Amino acid sequence: MTGLFITFEGSEGCGKSTQLARLAKGLRQHDPSREVLTLREPGGTALGEKIRHLLQYAQEAAGMTSETELLLFAASRAQLISEAIRPALQRGAIVLCDRFIDSTMVYQGMARGIALEKIAAINEIATGGLVPHATILLDLEASVGRQRMEQRNQKGSLTDRMEQEPEAFYEAVRHGYLKLAELEPKRWIVIDASRSASKVAEEIFSQLKQWIS
Repeated sequence: MTGLFITFEGSEGCGKSTQLARLAKGLRQHDPSREVLTLREPGGTALGEKIRHLLQYAQEAAGMTSETELLLFAASRAQLISEAIRPALQRGAIVLCDRFIDSTMVYQGMARGIALEKIAAINEIATGGLVPHATILLDLEASVGRQRMEQRNQKGSLTDRMEQEPEAFYEAVRHGYLKLAELEPKRWIVIDASRSASKVAEEIFSQLKQWIS
């Protein structure tokens, strides 16, 4: 059995974590015999989680350069692929990952201004050429995403470093994702994330039937 690699992308507040969990549950119910592995970037390994904390919450990261940020994401990704993703795909598992290479192209490239060809070269080193079979883009207006973040943080969630960027940054992120989706329509599935979580989950599962089968 061939493994299946599906990634979730989108700006802050779009509901990636929620929808990844819903899809994982649906896939396990659809075929209980097949392994479904859920991962996140940065993170997913012991080393990767240390890097995640550094990127998001550590005080020392306050003055981090865009280039340092890029390389830390790539380091976490390389470890995640070697330790978790490739072995799972070789077992025939369905791997669901919250963010992957496209996040780097959009956040560090299109939003922060690092040359895309440089990012592509670093991604190639980190991934060894691994590309998702399908990528779900949860598309949401930046202002709506910010409102969701604020509501979530009022409930006690920690505000990470990325969430402190101005709204213009997230506008650039949104348009960057839509541009990537236009360039690779066979891989990308663009979902309107402004609707209820259940409606979004239903559409994701419906759109993925061709890959799941």
